[in-house]
Amino acid sequence: MLRTLLVMVKARFAGRLGFHDVGRLRMRVLPNDLDVLGHMNNGVYFSLMDLGRLELAVRAGAWRTFSKNGWYPVAGSETMTFRRSLQPGARYTLESRVAGYDDRAMYMQQRFVVDGEVFAEAIVRGRFVKKAGGTVTMREFGEAVGVDPTAMPAPEWMIRWAADVALPPARASHRSDWD
Repeated sequence: MLRTLLVMVKARFAGRLGFHDVGRLRMRVLPNDLDVLGHMNNGVYFSLMDLGRLELAVRAGAWRTFSKNGWYPVAGSETMTFRRSLQPGARYTLESRVAGYDDRAMYMQQRFVVDGEVFAEAIVRGRFVKKAGGTVTMREFGEAVGVDPTAMPAPEWMIRWAADVALPPARASHRSDWD
């Protein structure tokens, strides 16, 4: 929570970004980010990616719109590829950008970068949910944020990936049966 608060405060005073710009959040590997092998734990990367998306949304002015409308983002699918380990105390930049949209969701690319080298890269497919119930359509989203989702389709491979890893809707049964 402390990092989240710090990111929100710093983002409010940082320069303004467009919603489709690349957000860059400079960070350092902290002791509580480490696993038993002494490098950043793979699960921590996913938690830190939330901060990158938050920072971009705040700097683009979209977070205020989300809050005003009673919307909040949810991740539907995430995948990450690791190239190198982030070591204790290492400084890195978390880069976040919108990669595109499909008819129901937004796709983000996020990278952990050290001295220009990509150490890890992730893809996130997310949607927006209304606190009052239901999901935000991409048309509603685009109108509120001032972007045209139809003008920036997600790459085909990302759409295929999302379809390949999709689970049934939450209202449908999906029993765990390994047999």
